[in-house]
Amino acid sequence: MARALLVIDVQNDFCPGGALAVPKGDEVVARANELMDSGRFDLVVATRDWHPSDHGSFAPQGGPWPVHCVQGTEGAQLHPDLERAGIDLLLDKGQDPATEGYSGFEGTELARVLREAGIDHVTICGLATDVCVHHTALEAVDEGFAVTLDTAGSRGIDPQGVDRTLDEVRSRGGAVA
Repeated sequence: MARALLVIDVQNDFCPGGALAVPKGDEVVARANELMDSGRFDLVVATRDWHPSDHGSFAPQGGPWPVHCVQGTEGAQLHPDLERAGIDLLLDKGQDPATEGYSGFEGTELARVLREAGIDHVTICGLATDVCVHHTALEAVDEGFAVTLDTAGSRGIDPQGVDRTLDEVRSRGGAVA
C-alpha cells in the first residue's frame, strides 16, 4: 500500500498572531515534522490557502472570514518551523475568488498527483480540523482513498466542530488516530 501525508494549511495566518489564528495552531508543526521524518510515506504534499485579495470568503466581500492567506503575504507562507525539505509537493488552493477552496482537492491537481504516484492511503494533518482538514478528508474518501485523520497533528477552531468532523470522517469510512 502506497501512502501519502497531506499537511493542510500550516500557515502563519492560521497560527497564533495570524489573521485567522486557530487556537494552538502552531502545535501541529512538531507532529507534521515527525510524520514527515517517519519514513512511512511515499509522498508528502503540503497545501496552503493562496487567496487573491478579493476572495469571496473574506468579510469585506460578504464572506464569513477575515482577510487571510493573501497570495504573496507573510501570513500566507508556511510556518517557519515546518521542515520544507520533507515536502515533495506544495499545492496552492483557494485561488478562485468565487469558490471556498477548503479542500486540498478543490481546484488543484491533488487527486491526479496521488493516483499517478500510486497512492491508495492518505494521512491528513494540519489546520483547521473543522474546516480545511475536514473538507480534504471527506473529499479524499469520495475520491476513493483510504483516509486517516491524525488528531495529534491537527487543531480546530471550535471543539464541537472538531467532534463533528471526527464523527463524520469515521461515519464515511475514514480512520481517526
